[in-house]
Amino acid sequence: MDPGEVAAAVWRSESATIVGGLVRMVGDVGLAEELAQDALVAALEQWPGAGVPDAPAAWLTTVARRRAIDHLRRTDRLTDLPDDGPPPHTTADPPDPDDVLRLVLLTCHPDLAREERTAMTLRLVAGLSTAEIARAFLLHEPQVVARIAHAKRTLAGLGVEPPDQLGARLASVLEVVYLVFNEGYTATGGDDLLRPALTGEALRLGRLLAEAAPDEPEVHGLLALMELQASRSAARTDATGAPVPLDEQDRSHWDDAAVRRGLTALLRAREVQHGPPGPYVLQAAIAVAHARPGPTDWPQVATLYDLLAAVLPTPVVRLNRAVALGRARGPEAGLAAVEELETEGGLRSYHLLPAVRADLLGRLGRDAEARIQWRRAAALTGNGAERAVLLRRADALAAVAATGPTLGPAVHRFLAREDLSPASRRSYGQTLHRLLGALGDAEPLSALDADGVAAVVTTAWGVVSPATWNRHRSTVRTFAAFIGRPELAAGLPARPVAARATRPATPVPDGPPRERALWTLLAESGASVTAVLALDVADLPRVTCSPTTAELLAALVGTRSAGPVFLSDRRPGPTRTPGARDLCPHTGRRRLSYERAEYLFKRASGGSTLTSLRQAVISSSSLPLVSEIDR
Repeated sequence: MDPGEVAAAVWRSESATIVGGLVRMVGDVGLAEELAQDALVAALEQWPGAGVPDAPAAWLTTVARRRAIDHLRRTDRLTDLPDDGPPPHTTADPPDPDDVLRLVLLTCHPDLAREERTAMTLRLVAGLSTAEIARAFLLHEPQVVARIAHAKRTLAGLGVEPPDQLGARLASVLEVVYLVFNEGYTATGGDDLLRPALTGEALRLGRLLAEAAPDEPEVHGLLALMELQASRSAARTDATGAPVPLDEQDRSHWDDAAVRRGLTALLRAREVQHGPPGPYVLQAAIAVAHARPGPTDWPQVATLYDLLAAVLPTPVVRLNRAVALGRARGPEAGLAAVEELETEGGLRSYHLLPAVRADLLGRLGRDAEARIQWRRAAALTGNGAERAVLLRRADALAAVAATGPTLGPAVHRFLAREDLSPASRRSYGQTLHRLLGALGDAEPLSALDADGVAAVVTTAWGVVSPATWNRHRSTVRTFAAFIGRPELAAGLPARPVAARATRPATPVPDGPPRERALWTLLAESGASVTAVLALDVADLPRVTCSPTTAELLAALVGTRSAGPVFLSDRRPGPTRTPGARDLCPHTGRRRLSYERAEYLFKRASGGSTLTSLRQAVISSSSLPLVSEIDR
């Protein structure tokens, strides 16, 4: 195996132990991770030439601990401490079995926000990259980086706590452990469905927690749930690595020992249970129902999901409940539950939502709709193995009847229109790409209906400001008219924009033709300064303005046929040449800058800004600027 791949695999499986031991040594989680990362970099530099050591995890641990010792000694000298031997907790110490638990408790510290706890634990305990954490939580990677950085700053001054501080941190710790397990059980990215190292790490953490908190039923419930789910690992993929659905798995490949461990853990949870069962105990009971020999008792599973949804009403739980309802009470019942979730929008980017819908539609014989949903699910998943299976499910159904054009090409034709400016194309694209993501590019235009379109728009922008809502509504209306289906916007009523107090408009001062044209146009249109300064000569025929302003603009442009409307006073210097769009081909002068325009207006108006020319409330009689600009 490639040395880099070995290093990555060892890091994923052993980073928690390495970082946990370093935290015990240096007392700083951020510094501990840096030292561990330094050891990983050393491995990536040395192993390709020297070869992979026989015990790569021990090699990484030794290098990291030596660097920690060097750091401690340097610190001791700086603080005038004697250097009369190795510092405490060095390589002479035996491994501490509580290092990982201590690390989990630190990353789940109550001084951290919930999102920071989860990100830190997934990063340090599970060894996930920031990209993998971002995919798991449908975030942008910079958001995860910022959370981890803030968490490290918060933890920098905290001491390393002993592993007996579980208490109030139990729920957070269990949540994170289960997230680690799920990332290994069904990987969010890459080509492989399973990451056994992660599931093994989560199970090890679960067993450690069960020993540390023997009287906590939810701890044993989580351990039971993970053991029962992990028992099916060998049957969850076929020879090619493709996922195998639960009802098609060969149960002879299930791990009987893991099933027994799961049942034992669930019995222990029931022994110490003194109130209603919690979410992990209920999920373990559902897993037991699937693990029993013979067909699954779907009515019992549906009942358990009803109880689970009452104590943990998350969108994912409710989606699983929809699956159970579809099996226990028929696909119509499951489809109704799925449609509720689609309306709420909490799972709009979750690939299993359209996958469940596709399965239910297929069981109802609605193959054309099911095929579109399978393809939509394939487009949303980040896992290559899952994507291949979802596409095969789509291809196994009859192709959608060729009843006319489909949504994807229609959207692309609409956005490719030559009369759209770049700003207008971006604005329209935001709305229409969301429509594509929700309905699928293969959706026939003839199959679109007003309720479906309204559901997508309401899900995406139901709680935005009236102005934003009306902008997306306008896009749908324009597109619907373009494809000859204006009735598709019928379910999107306009929202009234609350009136604001009108402020006195700043009078337009006298000035040279350029400034006078700019100031008058700003005062009439109510558009932003940036939008007006961005006008080109070719835009002027579509600008609605008063006769006086039109005369000013015509005099300003003269015989020019291209380039910016508002130009600077001088040509740019040789080292400050602007882009072609901001340079007049007739005069060689550049577009007037915002800063210069602001300076000229302040000087002429006695200190007012250009934005003071804009009306606070734009009435229906106000003169609009081109709709393609400043949408």
